[in-house]
Amino acid sequence: MNANKKIEEGLEHIRVAEKSLKTSLLKWRPDYEIAAEEYNKAATCFRNAKAFEQCRDSLLKAADCHKQNRSLFYAAKCIDQAILVCKELGDLRDVPAFAERAANMFQSHGSADTAAASLDKAAKIVEQQHPEQALNLYLHAADIAMVQDSSRQATEYVSKVSRIYVKLKQFDSAADSLRREIGLHQQNESYQATGRLAVALVLVQLARGDVVAAEKAFKEWGNYCEGPEVQTLEMLLQAYDEEDPESAKRALSNPFIKHMDVEYAILARDLPLPEGAATAPRASVRENAAPSYVSPNLQTAASLENDIQEVNDKMDDLKTESKTAKDESDEEFEGGLC
Repeated sequence: MNANKKIEEGLEHIRVAEKSLKTSLLKWRPDYEIAAEEYNKAATCFRNAKAFEQCRDSLLKAADCHKQNRSLFYAAKCIDQAILVCKELGDLRDVPAFAERAANMFQSHGSADTAAASLDKAAKIVEQQHPEQALNLYLHAADIAMVQDSSRQATEYVSKVSRIYVKLKQFDSAADSLRREIGLHQQNESYQATGRLAVALVLVQLARGDVVAAEKAFKEWGNYCEGPEVQTLEMLLQAYDEEDPESAKRALSNPFIKHMDVEYAILARDLPLPEGAATAPRASVRENAAPSYVSPNLQTAASLENDIQEVNDKMDDLKTESKTAKDESDEEFEGGLC
């Protein structure tokens, strides 16, 4: 009953707003300020009644009225509220477009920081279901922050971009984004963060299948890493260079890699290991197996040697007999000549 009452109250505010937008013989220009105020009141009533679609529509109409009245900041704020209502509805299709529209209005008003924050807020809303759309919003927010020379804020947005690229397995873009992020951290003199990103960049290059690029990244940025990180990366790169999957697995199981940002920890977990030299599997031995069949006609090595020895003995006997016969023949021949 209370919800119906709030809806009726909201509809009444809409009627007042529509009336204020009409012109007449004595009223040449619509009263956008009153209309925007009435639409805002209607949106509040609909929100309390949980009529979120009507609430969103009222906020968008209020934004149009503020825009017509050249109140761009308030128009953008109404669109920001409409984004939150879309979240309540579970309908995120229009959120990126609303966010871009609000950001442009904030920028036109001269509130660039608010524009970047609005894009960031909208990106967080759509990131789980639509990471590609969140990616574009974060990129826009980073560009705005860079224009405003807010490098620390830009670094935060670029960091989110890098992680989404890794999540989407767009490793080429992730490597470029990580290099950009490293440059921003160097600009901010955040050297510890630079070392962690060097580890992430090595992992991304290995995921690309480019061991040479991974080694180059380590040589270029490894001096920002701490001692344990350096040892782990050296072990990891050596394992890939020598195609040693066991050593690579041990390196990737290092605690500091597991405690990196979730996207990089998952990347390390799913990273293809180097293919080592294949070893032939050992022959399995069956217990209580019957002895192998041996043919009765098959000669053993010992019997074969005995046969060979007998043949050799016979050959020697034949040679001896032949020599004896020859000697006797020679003696007879010599006696005949005498």
